[in-house]
Amino acid sequence: MRKLYIFLTFVVISSFINQTLLAKLENNIVLKVENEIITKYDIKNKILSSLILSGKEINQENIDKYKKSTLDTLIQLKLMKIELSKYDLKDSPDKLDSYLRSLSSNNVDLLKKKFLDNKLDYDLFLDEIKIKLKWQDLIYLIYSKKIELDEKTIDIELQEIIQKKTEIDQYKLSEIEILLNGDESDAKNIKNIYNQIDLESFEDVAIRFSISQSSNNKGELGWVNGNILSKQIYNIVSNMKPGEISKPIMQQGSVIFLKLKDKRSVKLKGLDEIKLRKNLIVQKKNELFNLYSRSHLSKLKNTSFIEYR
Repeated sequence: MRKLYIFLTFVVISSFINQTLLAKLENNIVLKVENEIITKYDIKNKILSSLILSGKEINQENIDKYKKSTLDTLIQLKLMKIELSKYDLKDSPDKLDSYLRSLSSNNVDLLKKKFLDNKLDYDLFLDEIKIKLKWQDLIYLIYSKKIELDEKTIDIELQEIIQKKTEIDQYKLSEIEILLNGDESDAKNIKNIYNQIDLESFEDVAIRFSISQSSNNKGELGWVNGNILSKQIYNIVSNMKPGEISKPIMQQGSVIFLKLKDKRSVKLKGLDEIKLRKNLIVQKKNELFNLYSRSHLSKLKNTSFIEYR
């Protein structure tokens, strides 16, 4: 009889503890994306991680500035995670290591220490990166067969570059890319980006708002050959001065803002045509992959149930 009493007492206490923990968890849930949850802890960790990576001071003012963009980013990550669960894609340690080294300027240990010193969840940060990397693999898996480039057109374009120019223009660019909703909110969101750039800096806004992979590197794209840019972007960038920010560049499902940091001309003498051709192909394929990625993510957002608490 005594054993039965002890057992029943244990069951009651366990049930109470579980209900208490569940209630506490429910109180901390900010929203649900299908069956995935986003908690206050997730938001806090993401905001502080973004501030550390951007080198900004951790204070209430900066935390408040990051709240909305952080929530948007976490929603996108949850959408990616849900979609990835339908496929058997494995993590790539090599890609992860390369990404972390690029992000930390080859000092991953220092990056880990920053998280430890600020009592942040480094594993949660790694999970986010793994999701982004596997998302790239998924887009390639789904759409690679749909990407076809006309080799003759590439060769003609390459010869035009070589024959018409003795120099090649190069542009040092940074970017911000945000998704479009396809409604009246788009104009408001675009205006908000410009307002935030005025208040802070292009680089900080790239970290906070941009959906591009370059956001983790403050939006920096580095030096880009003018001849591999699309005509639309080239016409805009070639008329900009260093330090200028472009007008909104509308894409399918998103809008891009570019900042010209510097530009230069490089002599074509001794140019490696094979390398130039390869870069031209890579650039055009990347443009198509980015288009498919934005479109796929936009469709998921429009068809998923997102419940705010």
